[in-house]
Amino acid sequence: MDNLEDKLSGEYVAIKAVENGVTIIGLTRGRDTKFHHTEKLDKGEVLLAQFTENTSAIKIRGKATVYCRYGTIQSGE
Repeated sequence: MDNLEDKLSGEYVAIKAVENGVTIIGLTRGRDTKFHHTEKLDKGEVLLAQFTENTSAIKIRGKATVYCRYGTIQSGE
């Protein structure tokens, strides 16, 4: 792996649902951004997600706590 690939594949986030029905959507990288993966979480469930060469963004619908190396973020407030 080259240095850029190390950086892309090394970013993880943990997402913990605060309510039932939280939707996590993975978005593609490239010229056209598209949905490529969807998960549904219920209260208390946790998803560990990784940014890769294919995943450039994660969209969260609903109330959740996101843990990453930059700190903690609350969604859906």
